Amino acid sequence: MSIANMIEQMAEEAKKASRQLRRIERPQKDAALESMAARLMDRQAEIIKENQRDLNAAKEAGLSAAMIDRLTLNEKVIREMAEGLREVATLPDPVGQVTGMWVRPNGLQVGRVRIPLGVIGFIYESRPNVTVDAAALCLKSGNAVILKGGSEAIHSNLILAKLLAEALIETGLPAKAVQVVPTTDREAVKIMIGLDNYLDVIIPRGGEGLIRFVAEHSRVPVLKHYKGVCHIFVDESADLETALNVCFNAKVQRPGVCNAMETLLVHERIAPEFLPAMAERFREAGVEIRGCTKTIELVPEAKPAGEEDWPAEFLDLILAVKVVPGMQEALDHIERYGSNHTEAIITRDYQNARSFLAAVDSSVVLVNASTRFNDGNQLGLGAEIGINTSKLHAFGPMGLEELTTTKFIVYGQGQIRI
Repeated sequence: MSIANMIEQMAEEAKKASRQLRRIERPQKDAALESMAARLMDRQAEIIKENQRDLNAAKEAGLSAAMIDRLTLNEKVIREMAEGLREVATLPDPVGQVTGMWVRPNGLQVGRVRIPLGVIGFIYESRPNVTVDAAALCLKSGNAVILKGGSEAIHSNLILAKLLAEALIETGLPAKAVQVVPTTDREAVKIMIGLDNYLDVIIPRGGEGLIRFVAEHSRVPVLKHYKGVCHIFVDESADLETALNVCFNAKVQRPGVCNAMETLLVHERIAPEFLPAMAERFREAGVEIRGCTKTIELVPEAKPAGEEDWPAEFLDLILAVKVVPGMQEALDHIERYGSNHTEAIITRDYQNARSFLAAVDSSVVLVNASTRFNDGNQLGLGAEIGINTSKLHAFGPMGLEELTTTKFIVYGQGQIRI
C-alpha cells in the first residue's frame, strides 16, 4: 500500500471513530484513560525496549544530549505519563456542556452546546510522551486523533499506540480513535495536511520550520504558534526585588522553551538601579546579554544588540535588553517584534498594569509574574495540547475546552417561519 493510500485509510477510519465518540459518555472515556495508564505501568519493559531502539539510532545519528534526554522513556517518565492520563480522567468533560440558553419571542428555545472538533491531526517532534498526552486530551474531548511524531521516536510511538489501542478496545471504544502514523517518510505530513475531507484541524508542535511548512501548505485549518518571543517590561514603579526574581526565573529556569523571556525592556528611570543588579545575577547563571547603547553604559560587559536580536527566539541563555523612555515605547517594541505569545509587566502602578493588559495583543499577559506561567497546567486547564497564537478558534494554551467547539440546539413546539 502506498503512503498516500495508507494515510487516507487512517483518516477515513478516524472519521468513523469520531462519529462514535460524539455519543460516548464520560465514564467510558475515563475508564479508557485509566486502562491506558495501567497498561503503561504493566508493560514498562516493552516500552523501554522499543525506546532503546530509538535511543541507539539517535546516538548513532549524533543527536545532542538534550535531544536524547527528551527522547528517553525510563520508569520515571513512564510513571509520569500514567499519572498524566489519570489526571486527565479527573478533569471535567466539556462535551455536552450547555454554554447558554434563551427564548425567542416566538417561543423557540435556543441554546449552544459543546461538541468535539472531530478529527485532529497532530504533527510533532521528538518527545514520545507527547503521544500519550495528546491522545488523552483528544479522547477526553471526544476527538479522534492521528499522531505523526518525529522519525527519531518512531519505535517508542508505535509501542505506545499499540497499548493505547488495546485499552480502547478493552473499554468498548473504537481502536482507530487514536492512531500513530507508522512511517518516518516526510511525505506522510504532506498527505495529512491535504485531507480536508477527513481532518477537521491540524495542530503542529515543534520547530518554527515545521510549523511554517504546515501552515503554508495545509488545506486543513491549522492551530499554531511559530515561536515565543516573550518580553518583560520593568516599569519605573517596579519593586526591585520582585523584578529581579521574576526576570531571573523567566530567563534561567528553563531557557529552551517557548515561554522563556527573550527580551527585557527596562524603563530608563529605574534602569540605573535595576540593570547592574540584574546583570550580576544573570552573569552568575551564565546568561549572555545583548543590549542597546544605554544598556551597555550600565552593563559594560554586555554585547551590542543587532537588529536581528530583537525578534530572536534564542531558546538559550542569551537575552536581549533594551532601555526605553516609557511604557508606550515598550508597547511599541512588543508590537513590532513580539510573536503574540507571552508578555509581562513588573509594576506597582495599578493604572499602568491595566493599560498594559489592555494594550498587549498576546495569548497570555501577566502582571508581576513570570512568563513561564503560560502553560495549560499552570493556568488551571489541567493539561494542554499546545499553545495557539493565532486567534481562531482559540488563543493561548489549548486544554480540553479548546479542543471543542459549539453548535446551536433549538427546541420548538411546531413553530414555522413566516
